[in-house]
Amino acid sequence: MFEWSETDEMIRGAVRAFIDKEVRPNLDALDSGEMSPYPVIRKLFSEFGIDVMTGEMVTKMLAKQRAREEALAAGEPLPEKPKKESGGSPFSGQESLMAVLIGELSGVCMGLVSAIGVSIGLGATTIMSRGTLAQKERWLPDIVTMKKVAAWAITEPDSGSDAFGGMKTYVKRDGEDYILNGQKTFITNGPYADVVVVYAKLDEGDGADKRDRKVLTFVLDKGMEGFTQGKPFKKMGLHSSPTGELFFDNVRLSKDRLLGETEEHKGGDGRDSARSSFTAERVGVAFMALGIINECHRLCIDYAKSRKLWGQEIGRFQLVQLKLAKMEVARINVQNMVFSALERGRAGKQPTLAEASAMKLYASEAATEVAMEAVQLFGGNGYMTEYRVEQLARDAKSLMIYAGSNEIQVTHVAKGLLAQ
Repeated sequence: MFEWSETDEMIRGAVRAFIDKEVRPNLDALDSGEMSPYPVIRKLFSEFGIDVMTGEMVTKMLAKQRAREEALAAGEPLPEKPKKESGGSPFSGQESLMAVLIGELSGVCMGLVSAIGVSIGLGATTIMSRGTLAQKERWLPDIVTMKKVAAWAITEPDSGSDAFGGMKTYVKRDGEDYILNGQKTFITNGPYADVVVVYAKLDEGDGADKRDRKVLTFVLDKGMEGFTQGKPFKKMGLHSSPTGELFFDNVRLSKDRLLGETEEHKGGDGRDSARSSFTAERVGVAFMALGIINECHRLCIDYAKSRKLWGQEIGRFQLVQLKLAKMEVARINVQNMVFSALERGRAGKQPTLAEASAMKLYASEAATEVAMEAVQLFGGNGYMTEYRVEQLARDAKSLMIYAGSNEIQVTHVAKGLLAQ
């Protein structure tokens, strides 16, 4: 893949029309928190048929899985096994469409993308890959259509990048149930999520090293006794994406809330589930970064042509041209990364964690540099909210922390290289 297809460009035009009508007029309200992102997302899904598409896909997938399980239980011949019986993403086969959608939204209101990405890309995908059929039927249809909002909770106040080793949230067995205690922070959608996927360590009371204890994955619903969702944090950027804390005080969890309903999951413990999510999330950061770069690129070219100093357009000045040229180099490089990821996905070759980390590292740094240079090119105007590049700079910076800090990405890339 070396360029966007005609279909991609048609979708881009339709997405831009939606953004111009529904998002740009409400940017101030979204950025202040006055307006919730979820109704906008649901309207987007409805107008583009995304809710119907994902809903039908999940319904068909679950029907096939149920038919296979019923045939197996009855000792009958199994129906033809689907290519992906479980796992994957609700947007499998629609990666190019999602890349365009993510890019266009990110360049205007990246918080909308974060809200969608965590709810479906992390929440729904984790349930899809690790849940039993009953668990999938219980939660997936509402999440993939955005009827319900999901959160994905792993980060804690004292763990951060040491997500597993420093994890203090724990569960203890209590008969057939589990009792959950602890706290999560920096949780996207956390304040308003209807469904929350929570990672916690199993405390068996055997004195085992806390860093090495088994990690289990549970699904909680809003309003459960002992489960409290904190108010949205005030942040530097991504204001349109609610982020907050979650508190667990002796929350009783029946076994049907443990994904897979077993502590010995065939896909490994919760660490393996989270690492798979890290890979997808980091590739998604490259898509978001491309959106930021494209929007800064467009705004800066327009401004360089229209803004005049000393009787001529500032685009004639060599230092301004240097900024534009570097933006173009960053745009080409990140776009090629995105094209490579899309092409490999179509071939069924997913990137390794190290490769995804490399994409995230470069793309997030490139987007942040481009956005800061956009503010500089606009001068005093760039520092004003009216011209929007300051919002792009605030949002872009989050990409260097989001999905694991860039310092951790360096470690993952190096480990991947040294393991060869």
